[in-house]
Amino acid sequence: MSISYIGGVMKNINFLTDRLIAHRGMHNDKYLENTLPAFKRAIIYNYAIELDIHLLKDNNVVVYHDNNLKRLTGIDKLISECTYSDIKKIDCINIPLLCEVLELVRGKVPILIEYKYDTKVGKLERETVKLLDNYKGDFAIFSFNPLTILWFKLNRPNYIRGQLVSDIFPKNFLLKYILSNMFANIITKPDFIAVNLEMLDNENIVKLRDKYIVLGYTINNKNELAIFKNKADNFICNIRKKS
Repeated sequence: MSISYIGGVMKNINFLTDRLIAHRGMHNDKYLENTLPAFKRAIIYNYAIELDIHLLKDNNVVVYHDNNLKRLTGIDKLISECTYSDIKKIDCINIPLLCEVLELVRGKVPILIEYKYDTKVGKLERETVKLLDNYKGDFAIFSFNPLTILWFKLNRPNYIRGQLVSDIFPKNFLLKYILSNMFANIITKPDFIAVNLEMLDNENIVKLRDKYIVLGYTINNKNELAIFKNKADNFICNIRKKS
């Protein structure tokens, strides 16, 4: 059994490694990413679910990846400038509320929730804990922004939290350097880290596997999984079954 005592709180974190994690749900051309049908398919096939959240202008929390709506909807507008009424008017995609996803999953599979940061740290976090404090299933939160991880350390130390790391994100050199070398972890004390595949051979990441669960992202096929399988403890994957 994997137990984390980081921050003095005992946490069972087995669910981070007991099954593959479906990136934005189990999506393909028919079932769009980060939608209820994609999450339903992940549940049916017994994959954990990774998803992304944003705070709308009216403080509703929605599940969507990009800061801008354009890629999936054709509408060139920041999602943080929308209300839920605006979102509901979009015909080409049904963007769900986080509460709808939690109601659908109901603990059937674990959920990994990525916090985007197009609002001041604390706003999105406060709105989500209103939902997550009473959620009965396994879940973890993670973000590229170490200030989000710190917020949860200070305000919800019982939550399982992870630091996202990439060699190409963010553009700010100083923040990139801090994240790639894991300096923020001294303060934020995450329970796991999630690293893009290209960084799994980084000596800092290899050393951290003795201390943290390491999730690799994003696997796109079985060949990649075979190549990287021994370099991380589990993987966030694009799983695109046709049916």
